[in-house]
Amino acid sequence: MYLSYSAITEEALRADKNIIPLNGPWKFTVGDNLQYAQSNYNDSGWETMDLTAPPGAHDGDVGLSGFIPGWTAKGHSKYSGYAWYRLKVPLDSLTVTNLALTAPLAVDNAYQLFINGSLLGNAGDFSGTVPIIYSIQPRMFLLPENVKKEKYMTIAFRVWMSPAGLGPVSGGIHIAPALGEKTHIEKKYRFQLEQTIKGYIVEVVLPVMFILLASTIFLLNRNSKQTKSCKWFITALVLVGLVRLNQAIYFWFQIESAHQATILGTAILRPLMLGSWLIAWWEWFDLHQPKWLPKIIAILALLYVATQMLGFIWVSNAMIHTHYQTIAGYIRLLLLALVLLITYLGIRKQGTKDLLVLVALLLLIVALFPSEVSELHVIPGIWFPYGVGVSRGQFFYAAFIFVMYVILIQKNRKVELE
Repeated sequence: MYLSYSAITEEALRADKNIIPLNGPWKFTVGDNLQYAQSNYNDSGWETMDLTAPPGAHDGDVGLSGFIPGWTAKGHSKYSGYAWYRLKVPLDSLTVTNLALTAPLAVDNAYQLFINGSLLGNAGDFSGTVPIIYSIQPRMFLLPENVKKEKYMTIAFRVWMSPAGLGPVSGGIHIAPALGEKTHIEKKYRFQLEQTIKGYIVEVVLPVMFILLASTIFLLNRNSKQTKSCKWFITALVLVGLVRLNQAIYFWFQIESAHQATILGTAILRPLMLGSWLIAWWEWFDLHQPKWLPKIIAILALLYVATQMLGFIWVSNAMIHTHYQTIAGYIRLLLLALVLLITYLGIRKQGTKDLLVLVALLLLIVALFPSEVSELHVIPGIWFPYGVGVSRGQFFYAAFIFVMYVILIQKNRKVELE
């Protein structure tokens, strides 16, 4: 809420005549040749790409404004790899002394920026054969002094998208860069920085809440007989907190590459988190039969780790990685079936006297299995309160934490009365 009422707004930036949105149309081509960066290169045969976004447009994830579909929605649906954007900007009408440029805030997946053939900056590591992808963060570049002596400036973006990034609206630049006087461009840069911060702030708030809940459960149960259940609940809460926190770490700090963040979050933490939650509820309901169930959960969790890892296109063969993804999907369905079985066994053993426990479990199931719940087409997958994308899972996690606190308060009062 605080960031939403910032003095710098999208409307104010649109009205600022000292900021020139570089909507184009840009010259665009797929393929790669470093000669494309040169100002005198003939790009007359290239297609055009307009980066103009309709008012109020934003991405479908965190709410970044000015978002438009990428090249897969504009005639290159199957293409991944290198592509180039070129724009020639006349400088004779610009009287400012300190020219600066804000780089695109949303790009699939890495880019290099060239001004009149010279490399000015980049997002991602292009030193190897295949670029290493990091999160795209707000960037502001001061243009070289010698540029102002020219009548025209050629801006060229060399963009690379991984095959793993293919999707219906993916590919290349999604938010147009902007050109202008340094102090005005700084306002745009700060606005984009605030959008990036508030876009992932929930991914920090939720882990804090999970850790607080885990600490509460530990303190209330450290002298009780249910220490094993307490340990599994704490483990599951810590793991789900790490899964959420990993998102913010990746997008706020460039300490993880995209591959590292995906391996850690998707292939390791998420399967272990699901397995831990199933065992946590198994012990919460104090179930003992069937005895093979915890072992099956552990095996499925490890198989889920393996298939998730092999399901990455950059790990296994491009032709077979989808088969591993399909297997991983079936494993998720088996885990979902097991958590429903545990719920049934818990109700059969303890009855419906603790309805709040069932409510908490239902909320958690919805949060833990987002893709499966989305197939029902009952609850929207994301909302945008205060211009920030908040997923269904994040809302349900918050509700789960609230209900769990109510349950813990009730259990603690019963202990005190006894």
